[in-house]
Amino acid sequence: MPTFTYKARNNKGELKEASINADSMDSARATLKQDGLWVVDIKQTSSKNSSPSFTYSPSGSAPSTKKTEENSSFQDFLEKYQPVTLRDMVIFSRQFASMIEAGVAMLRALTVLTEQTTNPKLRKVLEQVRYDIEQGGTLSDALSKHTKIFDTLYISMVRAGEAGGVLDQVLNRLAGFMEERSKLTQQVKSAMTYPVVVMVIAVGVFYAMLTLVLPTFSGLFTSLGSELPAYTKFLISISDFLRSWYMIAIIAGLIFGTWSLKKWYETPEGKYALDYAMLNVPIFGDIMRKVAVARFTRTFGTLTKSGVPIVSALDVVKDSSGNAVLSRAVELIQAKVQQGGTISGPLGESKLFPPMVTQMVAIGEETGQLENMLEKVADFYDVEVENAVESLTSLMEPVMIVTLGGLVGAIVIGMYLPIFTVISQIK
Repeated sequence: MPTFTYKARNNKGELKEASINADSMDSARATLKQDGLWVVDIKQTSSKNSSPSFTYSPSGSAPSTKKTEENSSFQDFLEKYQPVTLRDMVIFSRQFASMIEAGVAMLRALTVLTEQTTNPKLRKVLEQVRYDIEQGGTLSDALSKHTKIFDTLYISMVRAGEAGGVLDQVLNRLAGFMEERSKLTQQVKSAMTYPVVVMVIAVGVFYAMLTLVLPTFSGLFTSLGSELPAYTKFLISISDFLRSWYMIAIIAGLIFGTWSLKKWYETPEGKYALDYAMLNVPIFGDIMRKVAVARFTRTFGTLTKSGVPIVSALDVVKDSSGNAVLSRAVELIQAKVQQGGTISGPLGESKLFPPMVTQMVAIGEETGQLENMLEKVADFYDVEVENAVESLTSLMEPVMIVTLGGLVGAIVIGMYLPIFTVISQIK
């Protein structure tokens, strides 16, 4: 019977190196998995048969960085400007979970994933993660060195999966969570994109007609010696202003104001003030509030279901909420929980969460099914966001069309009024 040497980690994260006799490498992996060990590396060392055997041996050295100057420059350009998208992370998590669940050694799985990923930035990170694991580190520790790719939520869930021996399940949950988050983000973007695009087109058409078309008609009417109507004079005054140096000063002021607002938003006070204002904007604020609730319940439910302690889960939710108002509310909930209180009490006091959410969480705490209740709330608010986005799009479409038509019509009327005046004078 062949002998296999292996490196594996137990549920405490301790690395164990030993050998095992098994009929095949798959059988050896299955036996180690039944013993609660996660295989990091395995290779065949001896066999009574002379048939070739599969071996996998890690390089034991850091990823090679020797490249030609041209390839290095191009690679650096891609890594700098090509982001790691949610789709990349979903594919990585799904495939990694499938390999771990099938008993593939962790280093072997990371090697395959590194070779097949098309994102150069993610490929480089996976090479470094694989190297850290080869040196005896845990997966969660290796991922924690790349927080721009793997956020606190991801690392916390992986650490919980390692501790509980359910890493494959946790990775599958992460992939599902990121898919839902991507869907939610796209819904919000679609709601915001349509009115913005139409408004930009409307303003562009209005500006072009005022600054390019109207001055031509103005010269023509002046040459006829006819008195222009007051409305047309008003439009010409606007056209002259838009083509003056004052307009450049206004544009410069808008750019400076936008930059200042962005810098203020980077401060804790500015972020809280603007996030609070956004939550109270009519129509859009309701959507943002539902998105915040859906993201909170989905993230919190996924963490607790993966075995992350409630206090630690709340800390992760606070950091990954993306909304300063929600983050401050979670801080209060976390403080009450640390003092021995419930989650539902401070949840209702925050006034950010609807009563239905508070009641569902309270029932979950009483029945011991908190994670299931949180997932049900998240599913409900995902549907609510989708319906709200559809309603908003249906409402904004006719409003935008009427607005665009009104702006163009206002200028057309101003251009044709002098023609009617000239005709009446001729008669």
